[in-house]
Amino acid sequence: MTKRYTGGCACGTIRYETDREPAIELHCQCRHCQQRSGTGHSSYLVFADRAGIAITGEAKTWRVAGDSGNEKIHAFCPTCGTPVYLTFAAGPDLIAIHATSLDDPGRFNPKLVTYAVRGHAWDRLDPSLQQFERMPE
Repeated sequence: MTKRYTGGCACGTIRYETDREPAIELHCQCRHCQQRSGTGHSSYLVFADRAGIAITGEAKTWRVAGDSGNEKIHAFCPTCGTPVYLTFAAGPDLIAIHATSLDDPGRFNPKLVTYAVRGHAWDRLDPSLQQFERMPE
């Protein structure tokens, strides 16, 4: 039996849960993730079936075009400001959950790094992870 993934924002206004397994778990070093996180990267669990994740509470969103030109929709709590998840205009079934929003962040098991070309020497990630200069096709 699969253990549920649960989590949410810092104040509890937004919560999510799913019994689905992530399609991939990764660190992203793109400039948008750096700016939004205030550090060198963001960490995500990406699920292929957005409909399989129950979300309660209403998030605020902001949109930004990625390097591909496709829009990313960032969702955050309007009360505490915690980034919780993001979705993608070009992939409406995908949802990326911020790893630190998990109730048990220790369940995050990254497999790769995207946008390694934008990484900073001071942001040291596990060198054994597969690295892609940009987003893999």
